[in-house]
Amino acid sequence: VADEMEYDERLALFRQTRLNPFDRGEEDDGHQEGKTPPQHEARPEMFSGTRTHSSDRTMDLGLAEDHFSRPMGSFVASDIEQLKVAIEECKKLILELPEHSERQKDTVVKLIHLRLKLQELKDPEEDEPNLRTLLEHRFSKEKSKSVKQTCDKCSTIIWGLIQTWYTCTGCYYRCHSKCMNMITKPCVRSKVSHQSEYELSICPEIGLDRQDYRCAECRTPISLRGVPSEARQCDYTGQYYCSTCHWNDTAIVPARVIHNWEFEPRKVCRSSLRYLALMLPRPVLKLKEINPLLFNFVEELVEIRKLRQDILLMKPYFITCKEAMEARLLLQLQERQHFVENDDMYSLQDLIDISSGRLSCSLTEIHTTFAKHIKLDCERCQAKGFVCELCKEGDILFPFDSHTSVCHECSAVFHRL
Repeated sequence: VADEMEYDERLALFRQTRLNPFDRGEEDDGHQEGKTPPQHEARPEMFSGTRTHSSDRTMDLGLAEDHFSRPMGSFVASDIEQLKVAIEECKKLILELPEHSERQKDTVVKLIHLRLKLQELKDPEEDEPNLRTLLEHRFSKEKSKSVKQTCDKCSTIIWGLIQTWYTCTGCYYRCHSKCMNMITKPCVRSKVSHQSEYELSICPEIGLDRQDYRCAECRTPISLRGVPSEARQCDYTGQYYCSTCHWNDTAIVPARVIHNWEFEPRKVCRSSLRYLALMLPRPVLKLKEINPLLFNFVEELVEIRKLRQDILLMKPYFITCKEAMEARLLLQLQERQHFVENDDMYSLQDLIDISSGRLSCSLTEIHTTFAKHIKLDCERCQAKGFVCELCKEGDILFPFDSHTSVCHECSAVFHRL
């Protein structure tokens, strides 16, 4: 009896170590008949549900190791070959199983996992640094698993689930980790810092022949016929680019706004798109020098200019008023700080908001709040009012009132004649 028990234990141990992962559900039969399960036959049951005893996921996939855990060290070719074999077995099994059955759905899910693992082995995720600097880019490693991003270098989708990718904190250039060493475009933010001005000519085209029939950025051969690559014109620079550098993105072009008061988005290349996005809030447009006639045709500009001039006249009241400083009234213009510095510089965002009417509404509300503090709420500010130097009559005057005039030499305030 002891010999038989010892024999049974050895046989069970042998079966456990020699278990065929492709042969599930046959273990009990094999034990009853005293046979070892066949080793080379792949059965449909290999991907079926649960087991009666604890077993590794490797048995579910028919693999010699657990390919779902994070791989350690280097991989050999057999790992990839095993996955390819398991993927082919999965595909065959899906065709054999009844349609819309639970087992077929589970097998499809496992096929997806196997393919993701195969992609990970081909493009392993290494321990990449969190920050990298290249061509004045400051790349930060992204943790998002979203698949809605596109690599700016190779123009393919970034599979955040299995691929490492970076975003430049300056110009928001996105790319795969594997593409970083191939980047040739410097960070656009450095251009914004060194050259904060717009191209103010409308689509300054020089001609494709002047570009030697090459992309203005990467020098790839291009032509208008699309052979070998389609030539796409950037409405901002006027130059032609290849499909890798020009994705047919659209943006509002400053030159068209200033000269024609036109806000229709135009097709621009990728570098121009990022440059315009970074320049959008910067007050670099001096309209009265670039196109002073614009104020004759756009009434909203005249209204905004008057509001800005009034705010500049209110500023001295606030910086000498304790209550205004505690209330931080001027912080209401913190997104447009140039409004409390001058009245002639505009950003492209200002002009867009003027066209849509948003700026007029918000600035009028702020103007009303400022005037209410000076003329009604604060006694200190009221005490700084003026009496008309000509008639010596009437209410207290303030330089920002609509019915007053201010002497540019002595700053005296008078009723408007």
